[in-house]
Amino acid sequence: MSQANNRPNQGKMVTTGIFVFVVFLVILVFSNATFLTIDPGNKGVLFRRFGGGLDKDKIYNQGFHVVAPWNNMIVYDVRTQEAFEKMSVLSKNGLTIEVELSYRFQPKPDKIGYLHDQIGTQYLERIIKPEIRSATREVIGKYLPEELYSTKREAIQDEIFQSTSSSIDAKYILLDAVLIREVALPDKLKAAIEQKLEEEQLALQFEFKLDRERKEAERKIIEAQAKADANRILNASLTDKILQDKGIEATLELANSTNSKVIVVGGGDSGGLPLILGNN
Repeated sequence: MSQANNRPNQGKMVTTGIFVFVVFLVILVFSNATFLTIDPGNKGVLFRRFGGGLDKDKIYNQGFHVVAPWNNMIVYDVRTQEAFEKMSVLSKNGLTIEVELSYRFQPKPDKIGYLHDQIGTQYLERIIKPEIRSATREVIGKYLPEELYSTKREAIQDEIFQSTSSSIDAKYILLDAVLIREVALPDKLKAAIEQKLEEEQLALQFEFKLDRERKEAERKIIEAQAKADANRILNASLTDKILQDKGIEATLELANSTNSKVIVVGGGDSGGLPLILGNN
């Protein structure tokens, strides 16, 4: 009788043990797969294994998320990132130039689902680097080494940026900037370019001095011409009557002074003007 009573108890214990094991297994699985935190600067896109695959239009923002264990959350860093590229390219005249570039980029935050579906997390190696290399070779091939070394560097940077940006934009990637960090030329070519630039600078300085001297000469000519015109106008306006009136005004001023003098008015070669004979 006691054995019959023990059998149901043993069955309950086995059932309870199996239930506890299943619950423990479920907790273990869920603890490893369903509680997910997306860090700042990151966004996620969910792959539903039994629910239609990749949900490209729903983007999961930073913070805590619960995901079924059979689904997979793919997290993308959507902050601006920087990469470097060092390569050998041919210039317009066929010389080999070593160029080092840096470029900043990021995936389009609201399009990471499409980016993951078409390219994946390796978009830097698969898309950006090949496009940067291709654009750099194409653009630099249109310029001479001295232009890359000095005067046209910013224009070259902008052309590389525009070419690469238009290519990768359709791949859901944003390009922020392209910078030429360093240009390495053969020593002889570098020395020749530097000498040429120095000579051009000296020529510009010489031209500046000549231009300044020309302007100074023009200023003196204009000044002399102005004085000559003023004298000509003054001479044309001075008549004998005006000179006599001026002489009389001067005589009256002298007459009022305290010094003794002898003044003869009119006559002689003075043209009728007062003559001062003595002044003590």
